[in-house]
Order: sequence, then C-alpha cells, then structure tokens
Amino acid sequence: MTNSESHIDRHQEAGRPDTAPKGTVLGWLAALPPAVLTAVFAACLPTIADGGTIRVAYEWVPSLGVNLSFLVDGLSLTFALLISGIGTLVALYAGAYMAGHAQFGRFVLYLLLFMVAMLGLVLADNLITLFVFWELTTVASYLLIGFDHASAKARRAALQALLLTGAGGLALLAGFILLGNAAGSFELSEILTMGDAIRAHDLYLPILVLILAGAFTKSAQFPFHFWLPNAMAAPTPVSAYLHSATMVKAGIYLLARMHPAMSGTDAWIWTLTIVGAVTAVIASVIALRQTDLKLSLAYTTVMALGTLTMFLGSEATVAVAAAMTFLIVHSLYKASLFLVVGVIDHETGTRETDRLRGLGPLMPITAVAAVAAALSMAGFPPFLGFIGKELKYEGALAIAAEPAFVATAAVAANMLMVALAGIVALRPFFGTRMPTDQTPHDPPFRMWVGPLLLALLGLTFGLAPAVIAEALVQPAVIAVLGKPETIQLKLWHGVNLPLLLSLLTFAGGILIYVFHQKLRALLIRLEAALPFSADQAWDGVLDGLKLVASGQTRLLQHGVLRHYLFVIFASFALAVGVTLVVTGAVRWPTAWPDILFKHGAVVVLIATGAIMAAFARSRLTAICALGIVGIGVALFFVMFGAPDVAMTQLLVETLVVVLVAVAMLRLPRLERDVLKHRRWKDGALALVVGGVVTLTLLAVTQGPLDRSVTDYYEAASVPEAYGRNIVNVILVDFRALDTFGEVVVVAVAALGAFALLRGVRAKSTR
Repeated sequence: MTNSESHIDRHQEAGRPDTAPKGTVLGWLAALPPAVLTAVFAACLPTIADGGTIRVAYEWVPSLGVNLSFLVDGLSLTFALLISGIGTLVALYAGAYMAGHAQFGRFVLYLLLFMVAMLGLVLADNLITLFVFWELTTVASYLLIGFDHASAKARRAALQALLLTGAGGLALLAGFILLGNAAGSFELSEILTMGDAIRAHDLYLPILVLILAGAFTKSAQFPFHFWLPNAMAAPTPVSAYLHSATMVKAGIYLLARMHPAMSGTDAWIWTLTIVGAVTAVIASVIALRQTDLKLSLAYTTVMALGTLTMFLGSEATVAVAAAMTFLIVHSLYKASLFLVVGVIDHETGTRETDRLRGLGPLMPITAVAAVAAALSMAGFPPFLGFIGKELKYEGALAIAAEPAFVATAAVAANMLMVALAGIVALRPFFGTRMPTDQTPHDPPFRMWVGPLLLALLGLTFGLAPAVIAEALVQPAVIAVLGKPETIQLKLWHGVNLPLLLSLLTFAGGILIYVFHQKLRALLIRLEAALPFSADQAWDGVLDGLKLVASGQTRLLQHGVLRHYLFVIFASFALAVGVTLVVTGAVRWPTAWPDILFKHGAVVVLIATGAIMAAFARSRLTAICALGIVGIGVALFFVMFGAPDVAMTQLLVETLVVVLVAVAMLRLPRLERDVLKHRRWKDGALALVVGGVVTLTLLAVTQGPLDRSVTDYYEAASVPEAYGRNIVNVILVDFRALDTFGEVVVVAVAALGAFALLRGVRAKSTR
C-alpha cells in the first residue's frame, strides 16, 4: 500500500482552529474523568510498592464461577496509570485539536468508552470478565478508527481491525474456557499460582495456542502486523492513545499476566522469542520505507510490541525487567511523538517528511518536546530510553535459549529506531525552512502541554530512575514472575557489553540516518518486486470468504422449502448420530418391557399412517395419513395416563388437517416425476432420523434419571400452587411465562389461519 493510500483527509481530521467555541468546555470536561482515575491509581502506589495487592469481587454468574473481580497489583497498576495518565493528556489535547468538530461529543464518548474498556481489561481478575473488556476494546477501537465514517479508507481500516482482533478474541475465549476447566477456576489470582499443574496438563498446548492467537492479533505480531498501521485512519489523538497505552498493549499485558502460569516451556519460549524478534526487525525496516510521519511511528510501535513480546518469552529477571521498563519508556515517547506529529499536521497541513524542514524557530515548544521524545526513543543518555535500551541488551544476553539471536535482533531493531527518531522527530525541525501550505506556529496550551510533559517525564525518570524502579518496575516484575525480586535501575553501569552494544547501535543508527533516503528508495523497489503485500493477502482472504459464502448461499439458501427441511434433518441426524457413536452412548436395554396387544395395534396404526404418507400421490392423502399417526400418538398418551395431553394432541391434529387441507387448495399439484425422483432420498432420511431418535431415547432411558426437578414440582405443587395436577401447575404457575408465550404463538397462528380461510372464501365467491 502506498503512502497516499494510507492518508486521510487531514483537514477534516484536524477540525477547526482552537478559537472555535464549540466543544471547548466539553474538551476540558473530557479530561476530568481520566485525571480523577489517575489520582486514584496514584494513591495505590504506596500499597503496591510495599508488596501488597488490592482486590474487589462481586458475584456475576456464580453457577459458572464467573465474578466481576478486579485486582490491583504491580502489573495492572502500571498499565492503569499509563492508560489514565496518558488518557488525561490525550483528552486535553483532543479538546483543542478537534475543537469545533461537529461530532466532537461522539468522539469523547468513544474515547472514554475505550479508556474504561482498557482499564477493565488490565484490572480484571476473572478470565471471563477480562474477555468481556477485551472485546469491548475491540468494539471501541472500531468506532474510533472509523470515526471519519465518510471516508472509505477509515471504514476499511476499522473493519479490518474489528475482524482480525475479533477473530483473535474468539480464539482467546476458547483458550480461557479450556484454561478455566484445566485449573478448576476462572479467577486469575488462583490460576497464576498453579503454573506447574497447568504446564503439565494435557490441554496446555491448545490453551497456549489459543491465548497466543488472541495476544498476537491484538498486539499486531507478525503475520498480523499490517492492521495496526492501517489504523492510522483514526484521528491523531486516537492514534496517540491506541499506540502508546491502550489497545495494542492489551496483548502485551495478556502475555505478561499469563507469564506465571504459562511460561517456562519450549513452546512458550521459542514462539514468543522468534515471533517477537521477526516482528521487531521487519517492522523497523518497513518503518524506514515510509515518508508519512504518522505511518512511520505506527511501524515503530509494531517494532516495540515485537521487542516486548521477545523479552516476555524469557524467565530471566533482567529480561522481564527490561520489558517492563521499555513498556514505560515506549508509552511516554510514543504518545509524545504522535501528539507532536498531530501538531505538525495541524499547523502545516502535511505529514510528509520530504516537505518538512526548519520548523524549530517557528515552533520552539513543539521542537523541544519532539527532540526530548526522540532522544528517549533513540536511547540516548540521560533519558529513560537509554536505561531501557541497556536493560534490553542485558536481558537479551541473559536469555538462555538463544542470546546471540535475541541480541542481534535487538541491536538491528534499535539501529533502525535511532535512524527513525532522527527522521520523524529531528529532521522536520532543523535545516533550511521548506515552504508549507500554512504558516506554522506553536499550538495552544492544551496541544503542547501533553507532548512536552511526556517527553520531560522521560528525562526526569532517566535522571532519577529509582523513582519508577521502586514504584512501578519492581512491583510489575514481581507480578509477572510470580516471585519476589529486587530491581535497580541505574543510568550508568560502567563499561560492559551492553554499553558497547549501545555504542554500536548509535553508530549504526546514525549511519542509516545519513543514507536513509537511498535505503528508502531501495526498499521501495524491493516492495514493488514482491508478489503481494500483507494487506493484499488480507484482501485475498476476505475475497475468498465472500466466494465461499456466495457458494454456500447458492447451495443452501435456494428458496426450496423441501431442500431446507432435508438439510435440517440431515444435519441433525449426522450431528447426533456421530456423537452417539463416538461417545459410545448407544446402549441396548438389558430387559425389554412386556408389549401388550393394544400396544402392538397402536404401533401398527402409526406405521400404517407413516407408510401411507410416504407413498401418497396427493397432499390431501399425505396429510390425512399424518393425522392417523397423530391419533396413534394420542392413543399412547391415553394408555399411559395422560388424557389431557391426548386431548391436546387430537385437537392439534384435527386443526392441522383442516388448515393444511384449506392451504392445499392454493398449491400446485405434485408432479409424479418429482415424487419418484425424491421419494427414495426422503424415505432414507426419514429412516435414519427415526433410528437416531430411537437410539437417543434408548441412551437416555439407560442412564441415571435426575429427579431433582421432578421431586421439587411434586413437593411444591399443592402447598405453593394449590393444584394436584402437576402438569397443569407447571404450565400455569411454575412456567407461566412460557405458557403465555405459547398462547401468544397459538393466537398468532389462529389469526393467520383466519386470514388464510377468509382469503380462500373470498376467492371462491368471486
């Protein structure tokens, strides 16, 4: 996909200038809920830093073990602070960026819904609760990505994100159900203490595959990486929020949360290591090829997600510490840079790197924020990004499975990250001024305070790393590993191998930056030589699904009623019959009951009616034969002490015969050729369905009978419902709502019959 195809109408996206009064108050109010939540979560820091946790639970579906339970520990608190803190600045930014937009109220609603969904996801302590919020993030992201619903590109990107992450969500639900059954509980706080039992369980591998499918699709791991850059069709505040602290980090959160229960096996280690490394390197290379600032940042997000996945594959403490530190580093600089790009686009009308130079003197505050965020992104000291990069290299060397492979992937990705930091954040502000469609200047306060504050936090935490080491990183590492650990973050570790790798990274990154235009041209030629792109492969998959759906529709939805009935009964016979055989449920009774003459006579009557219906040459004969079958069934009810049911059966049979006889006056005659052609198929199917039903009844009667419900009705019918006819009591009292529904159905059927009879009578009198 070309860059031009990834653009949206920037003038529509940017909205109107901040001087527009519409939405100004709402813009300030939108930042209030996340600000309050940030303060609430910040108040939990002392408790969590001391090794404590906070848990609340409410019953939801107790019979299934599903509770609305929430847990605040080091991992969930780190994510909650990032979600609410960055959400506050994004909401404040959006109030100015989209001021005067006609649909700004709808945008705020979607944004806050997205925030609540992410907070629920990271705080959930129940698998099903987590899944509900997981899917809610999918729906909210669909609404945000497709916010500009008049744009075909936005609609396509939103649908792509919805389908891909939604499919992963279904796999995740299956994995959660298997995991809950294997562990005997759906509560995460219990499951995470059962790691050895879960890893030894026969269902471990299916559970792992399904959970990784959900995590990889959500966090855009290769080969699902393509949907995330396409999500740039969303307004810039959404992109900043989605890429830094919310949806794309949900998969990373899931991997970190499941680490105590699922990690340590070869399948876990190698899958996460290889997929993460491949994703990081490929995304960095593709990012270098882009000329759109926003699209370049999107691919660097994919690179960061791959790096986090790669390190979460390890059980080494330093590797997990590197992942948690880089999680914070990436959230700070990525949100800042996306907001900076939004400012550039808002002020100049373009995001193309080839058209942006020398903006620094005109936009000094924005330039400071961009430079600070870029230096943290590139990993230069004294920013937190440098500490995170050093930890990444130390963690890569500590991975026992393949330290050289992981370290090489990390160095290669970071070299490209250094170059991209210069391209995205430094190049637009320095050099000779290039003309733009608009005369740029620093934006209003609400638009520059967010990116500047986030960038300066990267510098502050770099100078005082112990602040986040004790409050966030160490509690998060303890939660991920499930055991006590001591984490220390330092700006200077002396001359060691990670430092040498950092120097190599700086040298390689600067070299790539110098020659990035030639490398970009080379990458464009290589991309043109590829037979197809990941995006085109996705379109091919959708086209294939549409083709299959079209063929299935032509096969099944053809408008012929008898074909529908044939398919329904054949599916029933196949599903139930195969289940009976596979599960060994087919059982013949050890002793057959005594069959009296009257029983045999009724059986002969029913069989005669069925045979007559099968060989009837007219519809009237067939319906009369079926009436004989119904009368035979009613006789059985009489024999076994249910005269009221028998009376109902007789009335229904009589009514059906009358109604169908009237309806047949308006139906065409049966063709003999058609009857001869289909009769053997229908007869064979009827025998198979009858046999399956018989085997099912035999299986049911041979098993133990649960009389708990029956005993309850017997005991309660007289004292509670004042009736001795248990069947009537059940219909009128215990299941009155069901009976009311049935009465409504019968009434509607009667009205239909009346209309049919009236129409036939009117036609006959003409």
